[in-house]
Amino acid sequence: MSETSYNLDNMIGGWFVGDFDPSVVKTDAFEVGVKSYKAGDRDARHYHKIAREITLVVSGRIRMLDREWGEGSLIVIEPGTVNAFEALTDATLTVVKIPSAKNDKYLVD
Repeated sequence: MSETSYNLDNMIGGWFVGDFDPSVVKTDAFEVGVKSYKAGDRDARHYHKIAREITLVVSGRIRMLDREWGEGSLIVIEPGTVNAFEALTDATLTVVKIPSAKNDKYLVD
């Protein structure tokens, strides 16, 4: 049996499974990423037309969907739901998107 090793630092933006390169597993079925943020980091308001997004707050406190969330929170965002992100403290998230849909991020003014 062969063994292959990867490092998250070599992945783009923490995404390591999905329909992109590099990836540990290339698939269009879903995406998985581990995202680290510093307090004050933000993502612009956006939505996905195709993908459902599931976020697990591994550590820290964040604001999504106009609410504060802490460690252990699981947030499910359905396609078409507008969301913005802010790290209220240093935070680590695990994010799953179903499916892995290229170019499925639409910014909102």
